[in-house]
Amino acid sequence: MEKLKLLLLAFFLGFSINTWAQKTEVSGIILDDKGIPLPAANVLEKGTTNTVTTDFDGKFKLSVSNKNAVLIISFMGFNDLPLKLDGSKTNYTIKLQPTTTNLEQVVVVGYGKGSRKNLTTAVTSVKAEDLNRGAISDVGQLLQGKVSGLNISSSGDPTKTASVVLRGASTLNSSQGPFYVIDGIPGVDISVIAPDDIATIDVLKDAAATAIYGNRAANGVIMVTTKKGSKGRTQIAYNGYVGWEEVSNNLDMMDADQLRAFTTKNNLNFTPENDKGANTNWQKEILRSGYAASSSHNLSMSGGGDHGNYTASITSLNKEGIMLKSDFSRIIARLSVEQFAFDDKVKFGLNVTNSSTKYKNVPQRNTVLLQAASYLPVSPVRNADGSFFENFTSPGYFNPVALIEHGTDETKTENLVGNLTAEVKLPFGFTYNLNLAHQRLTSAHGEFYDSYYSQYNSANFYNNPDPPLTKTLVNFGINGSALRNSYETRNNIIESFLTWDKSIGEHKIKAVIGYSWQENTLGDGFQATTTNFPVDNVGYNNLALSNYTSVNGYVVNFGDSKAYQKTRLISYFGRLNYNYKDRYLLQGSLRRDGGSMFGANNRWGYFPSVGGAWRVDKESFMQNQNIFSDLKFRGSWGVTGNSSGFNAYTAQFISGSLGTFYYNGQQIGAYGPNQAANPDLKWEKTATANIGVDFSILKGKVSGSVDVYDKKTTDMIFNYNVNPVLVPVGNIVANGGTMSNKGIEVSLNTTPVKTANFSWTTNLNLAHNKNEIVKLTSPFFVGGDSIRRVQPDGGGQTGSTLQIFKEGKPLGQFFTLKYAGKNAAGVSQYYDKNGNLTTTPQIGVDYHYAGSAQPKLLVGWANNFQYKKFDLSIFFRGVFGNKIFNATRADLFRPSTAMTNNILVDAGNESPNDLNSYKYSDRFIEDGSYVRLDNMTLGYNFGKVGRYISSVRIYQTVNNVFVITKYRGIDPEVEQGGTAPGVDSNNFYPKTRTYMFGLNVIF
Repeated sequence: MEKLKLLLLAFFLGFSINTWAQKTEVSGIILDDKGIPLPAANVLEKGTTNTVTTDFDGKFKLSVSNKNAVLIISFMGFNDLPLKLDGSKTNYTIKLQPTTTNLEQVVVVGYGKGSRKNLTTAVTSVKAEDLNRGAISDVGQLLQGKVSGLNISSSGDPTKTASVVLRGASTLNSSQGPFYVIDGIPGVDISVIAPDDIATIDVLKDAAATAIYGNRAANGVIMVTTKKGSKGRTQIAYNGYVGWEEVSNNLDMMDADQLRAFTTKNNLNFTPENDKGANTNWQKEILRSGYAASSSHNLSMSGGGDHGNYTASITSLNKEGIMLKSDFSRIIARLSVEQFAFDDKVKFGLNVTNSSTKYKNVPQRNTVLLQAASYLPVSPVRNADGSFFENFTSPGYFNPVALIEHGTDETKTENLVGNLTAEVKLPFGFTYNLNLAHQRLTSAHGEFYDSYYSQYNSANFYNNPDPPLTKTLVNFGINGSALRNSYETRNNIIESFLTWDKSIGEHKIKAVIGYSWQENTLGDGFQATTTNFPVDNVGYNNLALSNYTSVNGYVVNFGDSKAYQKTRLISYFGRLNYNYKDRYLLQGSLRRDGGSMFGANNRWGYFPSVGGAWRVDKESFMQNQNIFSDLKFRGSWGVTGNSSGFNAYTAQFISGSLGTFYYNGQQIGAYGPNQAANPDLKWEKTATANIGVDFSILKGKVSGSVDVYDKKTTDMIFNYNVNPVLVPVGNIVANGGTMSNKGIEVSLNTTPVKTANFSWTTNLNLAHNKNEIVKLTSPFFVGGDSIRRVQPDGGGQTGSTLQIFKEGKPLGQFFTLKYAGKNAAGVSQYYDKNGNLTTTPQIGVDYHYAGSAQPKLLVGWANNFQYKKFDLSIFFRGVFGNKIFNATRADLFRPSTAMTNNILVDAGNESPNDLNSYKYSDRFIEDGSYVRLDNMTLGYNFGKVGRYISSVRIYQTVNNVFVITKYRGIDPEVEQGGTAPGVDSNNFYPKTRTYMFGLNVIF
C-alpha cells in the first residue's frame, strides 16, 4: 500500500510539473528604439500558431507551451526579434530596432522588387494607411494629392472615374492615364481592387523606372500590391463605414422673385405658358431629398504557416449619387494563395478576383444639368393634375425632372481576373518566374426613353456632351426608344523571366531577362436600338416587343463597326542592376515591343533606359557627421512608348457607308473610303531625363526627395487634316507632333513631435510642370501650326471655340475674344486682331491667347496626430496658377433672354440691350486656384477587447470640408485630363461633402 501511495504521489507531482512546463503565462511590453510603446505588435510562439498582439500601450500576455519557449516579436518597419524565455522570468521589456530608414523600404518595380535606398529612379510609395479616406471606390481618388506630380481631378458623379495625369499630358490622344500593374499583372482594370485590399501603391515616374513596360508606359506606371497572409498569424478583419453626402455648392441662379424683379425693371415679360406663379429651385429638384447614402463593408481572412499563406476577402461598396437615379454598387470577391514546395525552393501562387458592378446613370445627364440651371423658376415641376409641366413651344426648353423620371440609363459589368504564378529558386543565384493571367470584362448596357420623350423630337433636343465633343441632335423615335448592348473584352497574358541575384565580394549584380505575350480581344458582342413600344413599362429588357419597321425612315443602330478588335503585343525585355559597396549604383534596361495596331512597316519599337546613383552617406568622409543619415544623388534617362488610345484599325484602310445621294428620283446609299491606311504609323516615344536627390536628416525626423525632369514626346500621333488630293478621305492618323513637359517635384516628410503619449507627423509634396506643344505638323498636314477646337455651342455662340492646339503653347491653351469693357452706349466691346475696339468681333479672327488650363503648382499636405488612443488626420490639397473657361457662366449671362431662360444673380447688373455681354471671351476665364481641406478624420482605438478581439477602432471622417477659391462656378476642380482641360461647360456634376462613421475590427 505504501508503495502504491508513493507511485501515485510521484505521478501527480510529475503531471503537475509537466503541466507547468507546458503552460506558462508570460507578459511584457514592446517598445521601439526610442522607448515608445508599439501597439498591435505581434508576439508569436515559434513553431506554433499561438499568437497575440499588443494593446495600445504595447503590453501583452501570452500562455506558452513551456518555460523555455522562443517568442518571435514582429512589427512593421522593425527587425523581427527572437526571444528565448529563460524559465525564471515571466515579465519582459522588449525593445525592437527599426529595419531601415524611410529610404530603405522595399518598393515594387517592374518584374521584381528593390530596396528604396538603392533605387536610381523616381518612385513614390504610398502605404495603405496613408491613402485618402472617404466614400471612395476609385484608385485615382485614393491617391489624390498624395504623390507629387500626379494631377488628379474628380467630380461628384459616383459612376465616373477620376482623371489621372502624371507629370503633364504626354499626347494629344485621349488616353493620358497611367498604366496599372496589379500584383505583377500588367494592364489590369483597376476596378477589380477594393480599397481595403490594397497594401501599397508604388508610382513609377521617370522613364528609367517605367521603360521596362515599354510601349505602355509613356504616361507613367502605377504598381498596386494587395495584402497577403502573414506567417503564423491567423486574422479575421472587418472594415466598414456608412456615410451621408450633401451638395457642397450650387450655381447662384435667380429665384422667381429676383427674376421677376429683373424682368419688370427692364420691361421684359414672361410668356403665360411659362409663368405659372411658381418659385422652383430647379437645381434642388434634380437632387435627392435630404442626403445621398454610401456604405462599404469589407470582411477578410488571412493566415499562413511555414510553407504557405492565404488571404480571402469580400467587399460590398454602395454609393448613391446626389442626383436622382444616380447610383453605384460593387461587390468584389478575392482569393490569394501562396504555397511553397520542394524544400521551399518552389513557390506557387493563385490569385482570383471578381468584381461585379452596377452603374445607374442620370438619363441624359448633361442635358439635365444644363436645363436645371437655365429653366425658369416661375415654371412649376408639375401641373395641378400631377403631370409634368412642359412648354414645347420654346425651343430647347425641357423639364429636367421629367427627363430623369421618364428615362433609364444603366450599365452592369463583371470583371474577372485570375493569375497563376510560379517562382523557382535555382542554383548559382538564379530565380525563374512564370506568370499566367486571364482577364475577362463583360459589360451590359441599356437605355430606355419612354413615350414621353417622343414629345421632344420636334423641340430641337440637343445633347450636351463633355468637351471637346460638339452637341448633336437626338431623336427618340415614337412610343419609346431603347438601346441595348453587350460586349466582352478578354486579355490573356504570358510572362516569363529569369532573375540572377549575385554578390561577389563588394559587388552586387541583379539581372532580369524575360518575355511577354499578350492578346486582347475587345468589343466581342452586339448592339441594337429600336422604337415604337406598345407600353412604357417594358424598358430595354425586351426589344422584341417594339415595332420599328412601321416607323418611316428609322434605322437600327448596330453600334460601332470597329467595336470588335483583336490586338497582340509581344515583348522581350532585360534589366541589369550593379551595386558597388552600396555606394555606386547603376541600372540599365531595354525592351523590344511589337504591336499589331501599328503600321505594317513599323510594328516594333525599342525602349532603352539608364540610371545611376551615388549614396553619399556611405562614403568614409560622411561617417563622422551627424546631419545626414541618408543622402543619395541620382540621375536617369529613358524612352517609353504609348500604345493606348489606338485600336486595331488605326493604321488600316477602311471603307464604309457615306450616307446617301439622290439619283434618278431616289436616294441611293453611298459607300466608299472613310479611313486612310498608314503603313508607316509607329509608336509615340516619350524620352525623360530625371535628376534627383533623396535625403534624411536629424536621425530620420526629416526626410524627402527633390526631382527635376525633362520629358519630351516625339512622333506624336494625331488625326491630321490632309489634302484630299493626297488622301481621298481628307484626314489621316499619322506621326508628326512633339510635346514637352518640364518640371520639379518636392516631397518632404517630418516628425516634429514624438513622445510616449503624443506624436505629429506631417508630409508635404509640391509639383510644378510646364507643358508645351513644340511641334504640330506632319508631311501630310495642311492646317499650318494650329488647330482651333472645343466648341460648346451655347445659345448665340455658334462657331465659337475656346481652345487651340498651337506650336509653342500648352495643351489647354485658351484662344478667344478679348473683352474690353463697355462703350458709351453700354454695349460690350472687344479688341480685334489689331488691338482696335469693336462691338462686332469676328469669330476665329479677332481671337487672342488668354491663359492656360495647366496648373503651375500642385500641393498636398497631410498631418497625422496621435494622442494616446486618439488619432487625428487632416489633409489639405491645393492647385494654383491654372485658368478655367467658365462657359457655364457665359451661357447663363444673357439678360436679354431672361424671360425665357434663367440667369445668374450677378447678371442682374447687365443690360438686356447689351447683346454682346455673354459672348465667349476672356471675360469668362477665371482663376482656377484653390485650397481644399479634403479630409479630416478623428479616430479612437480601444485596443484589445476581450479574448478574441485584438483591436477595435472607430472613426469619423468628413470629406471636402471647405474650399477656398475665387472661382465663381460650382467648384474649381474641373476636368484636368483629356485634350480639353479646364472647361466648365454646363456639365458639372455637383461636388458633395461627405460625413462618415467607420469601424475597424481585427479578430
